[in-house]
Amino acid sequence: MLFALMALLATAWFWYDSLGAREAANAAALETCGSTGAALLDGTVAFRRLEMVRVAGGSLGFRRTYVFDYTRDGATRQQGFVVMTGRSVDTVGL
Repeated sequence: MLFALMALLATAWFWYDSLGAREAANAAALETCGSTGAALLDGTVAFRRLEMVRVAGGSLGFRRTYVFDYTRDGATRQQGFVVMTGRSVDTVGL
């Protein structure tokens, strides 16, 4: 019973943390597109990859990669990415 409760709490925490990371990735993609004159298509990022990594202090954390589509000319769809460690943005690429 205790194990089931702990598993449920861990799942809920992971889901909540993933929502926060996705919101930060959306904001980073929108800001990057806006600052470069590109337009973010579909208005959101999509989850692509999850990795366990060592973060500052040596503890384990999650690195998530999100992808998004953008256009610079209104006709050509290109794909960009946002790499997040925890809720902080590591890299945004166009």
